[in-house]
Amino acid sequence: MKSEQPVKIGVVITTYNSPVWLRWVLVGYENQTDQNFVALIADDGSGEETQAVIDEFKARGQLQIEHYWQEDDGFRKTVILNKVIAQTDCDYLIFTDGDCIPRADFIATHRQQAATGTFLSGGYIKLTMPVSESVTEADIASGHIFNKAELVRRGQPATFKLTKLTTNAFLRSALNALTPTKATWNGMNSSGWIKDIRAVNGFDERMQYGGLDRELGERLWNSGVRSKQIRYSAVCLHLDHARGYAKPEIWEKNHRIRAEVKKGRIAWTPYGIQKDGDQHGA
Repeated sequence: MKSEQPVKIGVVITTYNSPVWLRWVLVGYENQTDQNFVALIADDGSGEETQAVIDEFKARGQLQIEHYWQEDDGFRKTVILNKVIAQTDCDYLIFTDGDCIPRADFIATHRQQAATGTFLSGGYIKLTMPVSESVTEADIASGHIFNKAELVRRGQPATFKLTKLTTNAFLRSALNALTPTKATWNGMNSSGWIKDIRAVNGFDERMQYGGLDRELGERLWNSGVRSKQIRYSAVCLHLDHARGYAKPEIWEKNHRIRAEVKKGRIAWTPYGIQKDGDQHGA
C-alpha cells in the first residue's frame, strides 16, 4: 500500500495563561527548517497577556497562526482541542503544548515519518525550572539550547534522557527501535491524520488532566490505526511549570474511562466532537 504524504500540516499548540512559555514555543516554530505549516493555537481561556503575544507573532509575519479560544471555565483542554479538530482544513495534525519548544527539524521529521493508517509518538526532555528560566530567544533561534553539553552546563541533570538530543541519524533510528517505551499518543509530541482522529470522534470530553491524550491513542489503536516510535527523532524541550489541576479523584475518573476503552476495545466516544444526545457525564 502506497503511503500518502501530508498536504497541509497543522500544529495544534495548547495553552492556558503561560504567555512567556508560549513566546519561546512560537520562536521555536519560527525557526523550523520546514515552514509549510499552520500554527493552530488551542487556548483554554487565557487572558490579555496571551492574546498580546499571539498578536505580536502574527505581526512578525513569520508564522501562519489561527487562534482558537474558549472562555475560562476550568480545565477543558479536550473541548478546545475538539473545536480545532472539527474546524481546521488541515489533513494532518501535530499535537503539542504551549510549553514545549520544538527543535528546528520538528516539523520536517513529522512530515517525513507520516504514514498511512499510522500515528507518530514523539519525545521530549523535561527541563528543570532554573534551566527553563534561563532560555532566551537567541538560544532557540541558534539551536544552542538543544545542545546536550549546554543544558548540562546550565544545571540540567546529565541523564540518559539527554540522548534524545543526538544528531546521529543511525543512533536515532536504533534507539527508536530498541526503546522499551510504547509508542503511545503523547499530548506534547504526537501526530496523525485528521481523518483517523475524526473517525474516533476526537477527544473524550469527560477526560481531564491525566491520561486524556493516551485515551485518544488507545481508541485509535482500537480502530486499527498503528503507532510508530519517533521519540529519538522528533524532540522538544518541555519548560517546567506547576500542575495545580492534577487531582487524585480526576486521575481515578480518567483511569476508569481508559479501563472501559481497553476492556471494550472502544474506538468511538459519544463524548467527543459529535455528541450522542448532547449528554455529558462520567
